[in-house]
Amino acid sequence: MGVALPVLFALFAAFSNALATVLQRRAALTVPQSDGFRFSLVLDLLRRPLWLGGILAVIAAGAGQAAALATGALALVQPLFVLELPLALLIASLLARQRLPGALWLAVAAVVACLGIALVAASPVGNRTDVPAARWWVALAACAVAVAALAAAGLRRPPGRSRAGCLGAATAVCYALTAALMKSAVHVLDDEGLGGFLTTWETYAFGASGVCALLLLEHAMQGGPLVASQPALTLGDAGVSIALGVILYEEHLRSDWWLLPQLLGVALICAGVLALARAGEGAP
Repeated sequence: MGVALPVLFALFAAFSNALATVLQRRAALTVPQSDGFRFSLVLDLLRRPLWLGGILAVIAAGAGQAAALATGALALVQPLFVLELPLALLIASLLARQRLPGALWLAVAAVVACLGIALVAASPVGNRTDVPAARWWVALAACAVAVAALAAAGLRRPPGRSRAGCLGAATAVCYALTAALMKSAVHVLDDEGLGGFLTTWETYAFGASGVCALLLLEHAMQGGPLVASQPALTLGDAGVSIALGVILYEEHLRSDWWLLPQLLGVALICAGVLALARAGEGAP
């Protein structure tokens, strides 16, 4: 049950995030597009019931993610969010009452199977709760620089694949950092109760990072095709989360010959995600 519980919570969160992605993408395409970064985009979206439904799904996903991170390793939980893309395509097809072609079902099955292979081979372990402040400052600074550079690069480009890819990657870094901070805050809640949770800096930091991720996500969805933004978001979140899990929480992945199935699984996941993202171009 040590691995099953966080996996179940993570799968619930991935499904909720996939539903949120479908609803928010539909809503984002109904508001005027902007060349730069604007906070008023959220005000426009607040008038869209679809977007509000997506926010409720995001809240449900956050609860599931918090429960998963409280019981499992960051390097185990976050890679499971790779399943968001195939789940989003399935949800979009159901809402539009369209059938997915057989090739897409094959790609979905390949992503799921290869993700399972990679995680079993990696077998992430470790659930450290006390992270030294020095590690946090290094991680926060590195993530802030990466997000600023990627967002600036994306916003300098016209709408298209480059813009969407850069903004999707910036969103991925914010998502991964939010998860790392949330894991720490949830452990404070477990150890010190609500009072400790409301007074620890990690709680407000993961809230701020989550808001940044939300703003960047909406601009990424408007900025270009899904084939550019979604792989950068999905794979970037998993990769950065694994790195933060190892650096901050001292989580361990199996090495030696286990690296071979891990690398093979990751390569096939990348291929499957790219295929699904291309298919998602025509998704409603």
